Amino acid sequence: MSDIAAAPLPAPDRSDVAAALRDALLKAEFTADGLLELLGAPAYAALARSETVPALRATRGDRPLETLVRLFLLQQPVARTRVADVLPLDACVDGGWLRADGDDVAATVDVRPYGGPDGEDWFIVSDLGCAVGGAGGIGSTQEGVVLGVGGASTTLAGITVRTPVASALDVGTGSGIQALHAARHATQVTATDLNPRALHITGLTLALSGAPAADLREGSLYEPVGDATYDLIVSNPPFVISPGARLTYRDGGMGGDDLCRSIVQEAGAHLNDGGYAQFLANWQHVEGEEWTERLRSWVPRGCDAWIVQREVQDITQYAELWLRDAGDHRTEPATYAARYDAWLDEFEARGVKSVGFGWITLRKTDAAEPSIVVEEWPHPVEQPLGDTIRAHFERIDWLRAHDDAALLESSFKLAVEVVQEQVGLPGAEDPEHVVLRQGRGMRRATKVDTVGAGFAGVCDGTLSAGRILDAIAQLVGEESVLLRDRTPAQIRTLVEQGFIEPAGPAAPVG
Repeated sequence: MSDIAAAPLPAPDRSDVAAALRDALLKAEFTADGLLELLGAPAYAALARSETVPALRATRGDRPLETLVRLFLLQQPVARTRVADVLPLDACVDGGWLRADGDDVAATVDVRPYGGPDGEDWFIVSDLGCAVGGAGGIGSTQEGVVLGVGGASTTLAGITVRTPVASALDVGTGSGIQALHAARHATQVTATDLNPRALHITGLTLALSGAPAADLREGSLYEPVGDATYDLIVSNPPFVISPGARLTYRDGGMGGDDLCRSIVQEAGAHLNDGGYAQFLANWQHVEGEEWTERLRSWVPRGCDAWIVQREVQDITQYAELWLRDAGDHRTEPATYAARYDAWLDEFEARGVKSVGFGWITLRKTDAAEPSIVVEEWPHPVEQPLGDTIRAHFERIDWLRAHDDAALLESSFKLAVEVVQEQVGLPGAEDPEHVVLRQGRGMRRATKVDTVGAGFAGVCDGTLSAGRILDAIAQLVGEESVLLRDRTPAQIRTLVEQGFIEPAGPAAPVG
């Protein structure tokens, strides 16, 4: 296999070439929508899994878009004369985007169309054969290889809070997708990476996408930025818990989940007041230890936190996933077995029984008692979730500012697309329990008692919570004062989880 991680890259200082190439790509409709129309949904989806045969079959013609797919996505040599009809050939060769190959030319990097959240036509640059991973592996086992966009990248982009900010920091930028997203709403973007090749490719991604240049800094974690602080920090770090550090893009080189712990714990010192830090992470489930307490210990002082565990894999599933990711399943059986054994030895030595994966969001706060929510929610959600996450912290602020007396004087509205489900045996007079379910955002479901269900059902912003509870007390034959005393905790939960929303002070009644 050729040394991909040492192969020459396009010149980082030729913005004129990047701009000309971008114009040519757009003219040929080399975009996410253009690819879908050309390839069809099955071949397009297969390409996202690194399966190229359907796309090869769909690009046997000589249209400009077919030429570009073969050149940049399928990495096939294409006749110079054919490419010259589509791209500024001499400039692309001179700028390093293409290389001569006899009478043909070949791409030096993978260039993959990527649709921005507002319909922007962006392009993600990565090393050849490494745009995505999947069951077939990433296409290279070299340490400094730079991947393109995977599921983790898009997940982090989707959960990030997208409010306008002065400064954003992308830690471990890789191919630059998080920096690209941040450039839409941050005045200044700083991107760091231990791998200088990743910084080079991030610069190419931004230039080819028509985005402003970022401040690119080489180094580990926060070391390149010193004491600087930011309004937004994002990171899809090398979170894989592995024996050794074979691949820079995924293996952090620290023991166990220490890298993820470090990047979370140190974030507090680099956040401005009210700023957000958002990460993807893996964490160990250790014998005799509650995983929730492990993660609580990661949260830096002076930060609210919302941590969501999305998936848990036992150690054999986890090892097999990342062995396939690196293509180790294609090695000699004895080599594969030895590497598998090394993973299990590592976990056994640390008492690890399984590994969790999820999202961590921090927000810098001056509250006397920061809010730390650690939960498991493996069910489908509605991306993008940035607004949902921001709203969570806004509700936390509201709850902190309202004691139970103030809460009972407030009015609430049922959130959009919340429905009630009654669960019980067919023909039973009363349900066994009532479930409220969200149709948006986290798509939560929560059990409530009859009082909680009745309360949520009449929340339209007109009556105070106390008045509603007084009415419910009359209906169920309970003392109003007792209902007012025991229900605020349930109301707080419904507010925190987004089933009901504060509607401001209630209007006077009577």
